Amino acid sequence: MRDTIRNKRKPEEIEVEAKTAPEAIKIALVKLGVQSSEVDIKILREENKGLFRMKGSTLAKVRVTKRLQK
Repeated sequence: MRDTIRNKRKPEEIEVEAKTAPEAIKIALVKLGVQSSEVDIKILREENKGLFRMKGSTLAKVRVTKRLQK
């Protein structure tokens, strides 16, 4: 699992990699301290298990952005 926070002081947007997209989304929500109804979610890359789940597997990657409060 790897993640990148774009704004160090107050994270407004975060990119997370994990084994699956739902897992990456869950991690991002916890790190931002928000619920799914408070963010926009973009799946940047789906997981790829590779041939026979061996070599070539890649992690799923998502970007979760907090919505602006009105």
